[in-house]
Amino acid sequence: MSSADLGQRRARRRDRMVYLRAHPVLFTLLAATRRRAALRLGGTVIANSPTAYLDGLTRVPLDRTAEGTTGGAAGRLGGGGLLFDQEGDDHRGSRRSLAESLGADGVARLRPVWLAVLERRLAPLADGRTIDLVDVAAELSGTTAAALLGVDVDGRELAAAARTAAAAAAREHLPGLTLPHHRRAAHRAAARLNALLTPAPAGPSGSSPVGSPSVGSPSVGSPSVGSPSVGDPSTSGPSGDGLAAMLAVAAINTTVAGVPRAVAWCADADLWAYAESAPEALTAELLRVTAATPLLPRVAAGGGVVGGCPVGAGDRLILVARHAAGAHHRDPDPTDPAPARIAQLVFGAGPHACPGARLARLQLTDTLTALARHRPEVRAARADRRSALPGWSSLIVAAR
Repeated sequence: MSSADLGQRRARRRDRMVYLRAHPVLFTLLAATRRRAALRLGGTVIANSPTAYLDGLTRVPLDRTAEGTTGGAAGRLGGGGLLFDQEGDDHRGSRRSLAESLGADGVARLRPVWLAVLERRLAPLADGRTIDLVDVAAELSGTTAAALLGVDVDGRELAAAARTAAAAAAREHLPGLTLPHHRRAAHRAAARLNALLTPAPAGPSGSSPVGSPSVGSPSVGSPSVGSPSVGDPSTSGPSGDGLAAMLAVAAINTTVAGVPRAVAWCADADLWAYAESAPEALTAELLRVTAATPLLPRVAAGGGVVGGCPVGAGDRLILVARHAAGAHHRDPDPTDPAPARIAQLVFGAGPHACPGARLARLQLTDTLTALARHRPEVRAARADRRSALPGWSSLIVAAR
């Protein structure tokens, strides 16, 4: 066996630990059923193949507010009206506004924010010191989210609040008993996140109090992004639409889960040369195999067919993105990457495609490019048993 093959095996073995340590029963079940395109287990239909996954996202009407779904959990962050539970013109209008903010121009304006974080936080590698990539990813994602939303809040504080809120809400995705104290904890976490995203009340003259920037200003210490925020964070409470909280939770948790896992795989398989010669291909392949959001829990609102399996209203759907993208059997290969239509599946599809895909790709590409000059190796890794998404609670790396 070649050294490259050994490196890929080492990388896959390490990455598997983020699943087995946090959700061993759930992911053992999914692994046991992954050879079937789609199958029914009681009132749940599991979709594994690309066709079945697409069927579940685009050909079956979905209940956006059902308990135990992403939309239902996100609804705890506000009082309804979230992107997840909107229908028709409201849904399309919100997605269009968000897509504009996360389009090429919007992402270009945000890029200096995370590049500044990378330059400062990766500097210790040049001196032979170690860094924790999870902590770096948290600051990077939190600072970027604050700039996107136009709130004056420390990036690490925002990241901590968003991760806590997501972990509390994620309990509803998993089988088992949800106790009253779980719901109280989720409510407190959502309230804390919304408080961070809500600007201070205006003064008597209608202007913001001294020392408190108006909505749309960049976060302290970050370069100006040159554009207003996506939405007014002041609406993100129980009486608002919760859009700011939803965006913060989605952007921060996927980044904190995905970036360190991608870096660990790149280091274990020694793929750093591709960060210089084929950075976009390397990013696409690492995003495909790590699949930061490995499965999507949904509930059918009407009848349909998923991968040849009949589905009725009220049936639960488990759409396994990592299986649809081939993450479980095809190692990342920047010289022969998976087709774009397959790699894209980790970001959803059709009207349910993630509007932040461009941002996620560029952030990971910039992170890998900045790290490549140091050729870092993993010194220690600890799986996160409490996070909403499979990831590391710490990933210590150092230059070779």
